Amino acid sequence: MSPIPTGRLFPTGTGTDLVLSRTFRAPAEDVWASITESDRTARWFGPWEGEAAPGRTIKVQMAFEEQAPWFEMRIDACDPPRRLALSTSDASGDWRLELLLSEADGSTELRFVQHLAGEDGVGEIGPGWEYYLDLLVAARDGSPAPDFADYYPSMKDHFEAQATRG
Repeated sequence: MSPIPTGRLFPTGTGTDLVLSRTFRAPAEDVWASITESDRTARWFGPWEGEAAPGRTIKVQMAFEEQAPWFEMRIDACDPPRRLALSTSDASGDWRLELLLSEADGSTELRFVQHLAGEDGVGEIGPGWEYYLDLLVAARDGSPAPDFADYYPSMKDHFEAQATRG
């Protein structure tokens, strides 16, 4: 399989937004459950534990990564079933994410946004999110899980070519 990269970079006043989207033939509430309920996030990203609410921190497992590490993630905003904003910090920097849902005519678009301070590493970050969002698609429709080797390094140039690098 050779997935086609869909992610785009958009300059902002404070950096760059990496934006990817997927469309599902399902109501927003059902897609929302896939991105917020631990038993369902476990199918495509990893489970989470803790008391979820805006301003609170939960522990999330990256179940599809080597050694399946756990990390802390802060819930910055939660407006069901439309917007979830999350943030975390690790050795590679600060990660600010938004998952935005919009429903029309029986379909729901999920727009995933990572707010980047700079574009370093976008050649790795972009393919990673393409992979995870396709894992979400596979988990929802029961198709086989994608293989990360089909995403990286083949998609790296797609994302690096969009970087402005001033």
